[in-house]
Amino acid sequence: MEDKQSGFHDFFVIKAKENGVNVIGLTRGTDTRFHHTEKLDKGEVMLAQFTEHTSAIKVRGKAIIQTRHGVIDTEE
Repeated sequence: MEDKQSGFHDFFVIKAKENGVNVIGLTRGTDTRFHHTEKLDKGEVMLAQFTEHTSAIKVRGKAIIQTRHGVIDTEE
């Protein structure tokens, strides 16, 4: 989501709870495709945001995801 006042997109935080957590960015448009992949090891933190190119994020593995809407634990 975009903040209409500042023009910035929401940030979110992903913290890996195990080695090898995959964070996959998916494109916008008529054909959704993978466009970026990161691999996090235990304890690593990634700050990310949705952009004009990224419409979705897929997290594979045990991680904690923090957004302005709340905290998600992939194990729950």
